[in-house]
Amino acid sequence: MLSIRLEAQVNLIFYYSPNSIALAAHIVLDEIGADYTAVKVDFGQNEQQSGHFKAINPKGRVPALATECGILTETPAILTYLAQIFPESTLVPANNPFLFAKIQEFNAYLCATVHVAHAHKNRGRRWVDDEVALAAIRKKVPESMEATCRLIEDGLLQGPWVMGEHYTICDPYLFAVARWLEADGVDATLRLPRIAEHRARMLARPATARLMAECYV
Repeated sequence: MLSIRLEAQVNLIFYYSPNSIALAAHIVLDEIGADYTAVKVDFGQNEQQSGHFKAINPKGRVPALATECGILTETPAILTYLAQIFPESTLVPANNPFLFAKIQEFNAYLCATVHVAHAHKNRGRRWVDDEVALAAIRKKVPESMEATCRLIEDGLLQGPWVMGEHYTICDPYLFAVARWLEADGVDATLRLPRIAEHRARMLARPATARLMAECYV
């Protein structure tokens, strides 16, 4: 059974797993001061496929966020929701539709392209069953991850934050993806120095440092 950290007057329940993309939304929850409880889903015990969790998220993945209106899944949706229910956080612009669209554009790229490239290392059976094909997919991961992140390094990361001088929901999302690079065979410090600097900048933020030490080791 999933272990729940009980807190009084909790309005949001956040489901996460270590080393997962859930880190992005988890950082935002902490930074905006949301009243939430965190529920760890143990992938090692295959809890994501349990009937209990499938009733929460039929996709069998994290993150998932239970709200008073219902359950949200998919990182871009959760990040946008959190930024909008806490407008004082200024994590998305209030009156700039174009900039808001650019934020969505960047996050969609992380979700649909970069994360998928990463998933080919350990989740290749989502696409193929043949062992030779699986090996070929895994072998391609360092190249595909560097290629997808090269676009961010060379242009999309405007610096010091993704959108320039202002911190947005793009930044914890990029951090959560970029922390996989070395395990995927890409030396970010050598090959993607601007992304590596962004990671260091994120780690200097208290919420990121705390969650990395307590929940995402």
